[in-house]
Order: sequence, then C-alpha cells, then structure tokens
Amino acid sequence: MSLEIIILAAGQGTRMRSALPKVLHRVGHLSLLEHVYRLSASLAADKISIVYGHGGEAVRSALPHLAATWVEQKERLGTGHAVMQAADQIADDASVLILYGDVPLLQQSTVERLLGLTVDGSVGLLTVQLANPHGYGRIVRGQAGEVLRIVEERDATPEERAIHEGNTGILALNGGRLKRWLSRLENRNAQGEYYLTDVIGLAVADGVAVRTTEADGIDEVLGVNDRQQLAHLERVHQAAWAVRLMREGVTLRDPARLDVRGDVQILGQDSEIDVNVILEGAVQLGARVRIGPGVVIRDSVIGDDVEILPHSIIERASVGAGCRIGPFARLRPDTLLGEGVHIGNFVELKKARVAGHSKINHLSYVGDARVGAGVNIGAGTITCNYDGANKFETVIEDGAFIGSDTQLVAPVTVGRNATIGAGSTITKDAPPDALTLSRVRQLTVDGWRRPLKRQEG
Repeated sequence: MSLEIIILAAGQGTRMRSALPKVLHRVGHLSLLEHVYRLSASLAADKISIVYGHGGEAVRSALPHLAATWVEQKERLGTGHAVMQAADQIADDASVLILYGDVPLLQQSTVERLLGLTVDGSVGLLTVQLANPHGYGRIVRGQAGEVLRIVEERDATPEERAIHEGNTGILALNGGRLKRWLSRLENRNAQGEYYLTDVIGLAVADGVAVRTTEADGIDEVLGVNDRQQLAHLERVHQAAWAVRLMREGVTLRDPARLDVRGDVQILGQDSEIDVNVILEGAVQLGARVRIGPGVVIRDSVIGDDVEILPHSIIERASVGAGCRIGPFARLRPDTLLGEGVHIGNFVELKKARVAGHSKINHLSYVGDARVGAGVNIGAGTITCNYDGANKFETVIEDGAFIGSDTQLVAPVTVGRNATIGAGSTITKDAPPDALTLSRVRQLTVDGWRRPLKRQEG
C-alpha cells in the first residue's frame, strides 16, 4: 500500500505579527514547514502534497528544493476544506497521513505507531493528554472507551469541555474513505467552517473503527501560533540536541546555553563545550575537542584534540588535530589548518592553507595564502591580497619567519627558511635561507622641540 502525505500549511498566523508567512518561521535552522517535510520524507512517502494559502508564492519560492506537490487553498474555510483541495491528488487505495506545517517537532516513531493502527482499515487518530485542554478539540468516547466523535471547544458542552484528551488533528486513513467523507462534510458550526475533525464522526457512523495512540508529550504535537510558542519549541528543540550530544560523549557545561542550528556529527568521545556556543550548518567534532564560551562554528570540521578559545568564529573551515584557536580569532571560508597550528588572538584567516605546526599568534590577517609547515608569522602581519579589483596569492614556504608589522604584497613568495625583518613591506619574492627587509633609514633630528599649545588671551 502506498503512503501519501498531506501537509496543511495555509494558516495566516496573525498572532505572529509578521510579514513572513507563519510556516516559514524557524526552529533551529529549518522553517517549521521544512521540519514537517523532512519527517514526511523520512517515512518514505510515495507522494507529499503541501496545501498552502497565506503567503502564497512566498512559501513556495522560499522552499523550491522540496520535492512536493503544491496545492493552493484560495479560500480558508477550515481544515476539512484545506484537505478537499488535495482530494483529487489522493489515490483510493493509498494510506493517507495528514500533518500540519506549523507542528515541527513531531517524531517519526510516533507517526509510525499511528500508521500501524490503520493496517486493518481502521482510522488512526493521534491524541494527547492535557492538564489544561483549553483551545483543543475534545475526544468524546463511549462507555466502552470507543471513539464517538471530536468536538471543537467552541461547540462543546460544559461536560465535553471537562475532557482532558485532546485532538492533535493528525490522522491516518484510507484514501478512498477520506474522499467519501470529505464530500459529506458540512459547515454548520460556530465558525462556519468545514472541520476535518468531523471525519471521525462520519467514520463511526459508517461502522469504521477509530483507533487512537497518544503522543509521548505535548511539546511533540504543539503548533506555533505566536512568537512565545515559537520560542518555547526552540528551547525544546535545543534541549533535545543537548541530550543527544551528551549521550554521544560530549560534556556540556550548561546544556541550556547551547544552540545547534544544523546537523552536528560527533566523531569521537570526551569533547567539552562551554556556554553560549552556536553550532550552525554541518559541523563535525573529533575527539577531545575543547570549545570555549561564545564560540560560533559554522559548516566546519574540527579535528581531534583541538582547543578553541573564547569568542572565536570558524566558518567553512577545516581544523587539523591538535590546533589551538583564539581567543577572538576568525577563520573565514576555505581555510584549512594542518596539525598543531596555533592561531592566536585577533587573527583572521581567509582562503588560507596553513601546514602543520605553524604559528600566527597575534593581530594578523592572512588571506588568499599558502603557508608552509613550521612557519612563524609575527604580530601585525598582513597579506595584501586585494588591489581593488582582483585577489592575489601569497606563498610562505616551510620554516619561514615573518617579523612583526610586515606587509606581504601579493603576488609574492617567501622562500623556505627565509626571514623577513620586522616592519618590512615585501613587494618582491624573498629568497630562501636569507634575511629580507625593507625599511626607511632611521633619523634623529637634534634640537627638535615638540610644539606647545598657544596660550589663550
């Protein structure tokens, strides 16, 4: 039996008070809608349809990479009406799962359990136990515990409002039956809308069993209607990442002060992450990595035994084993560090390859450069790689020593074991095994007096 998934993503989200469509707000690094799409893709669905409305083309254009059929709901007349828009896409013999584009943290295991309820032709319904069920439709059961119907809160009696089992709206059922029941929906209710929940009553009337399973917790099935709920689910998402990292052998100094905005791979044990660290995009951490407070790592590979000192930023870089970075260092895209490299405070590298055991310890900029092994680059050194129109490469060969406050004007090569005197501006290749320097002759002017301020009045 094929699996077809319909994701309802047409809500306006007026309480978000945002020009951005609600389903495009993010938890972690993904929009709410993409979280739900990824869950759908993990279930190996044969077809995924997304019903969109508010925001229209803005939603589609923001997520062009989603392999889904987009269906527009031009009028928002309720959840049942939204599913009707995709009815023509549904195969009669398919198993259909209905999800919501603003419910980002639903777990695959929960959905698989729900789908398992439908193998005998039953309708599967996901419910949740709520201490305070305000705002939720209530599951009305018979004396034997069987589901009779779902009643929306605004249409419920006081007795029905006292029920604590709430409807999540997430259900699974046969495609042909769904289409038949959709055609029988009416909008005679307080909102004048076609409720998808009325499908449950129609199933019961037709003698089709409605079987339920419960979500593990309310956070898993919470939707986002305002920014407070968005912030709550962000912290839930981050707490889950923290638990995962700790289970994989990472020490977190404070699990509540870590943000993961991507996918982190842990390639070894006994790493340690201090507070207020942000890991973005695809990040790989080796064994025994130590990350100080305030560090940002984005789309980078960090080798074994690396120490990253406070407030350093690493983006699209590869850091070899045993390196020491920071504090306040910045590795920009396409930086590649070999083993045991030291990058110190207020050092910036961009598109630089630095071979093993070289040191750039203070207040330097090295961009568009190839730096050999065992090189020492002194404080205040810069590679002048840009002439206002084009970028040029600087090559510093193995064992070179670059004195402080040196400007290397690319394209230029510093030879193997060469020494550059402090304060030099190097515009031509420096030969290997030699001292190269360029300085204006120092003068002392005898008898010179510093100017004095004029006396007023």
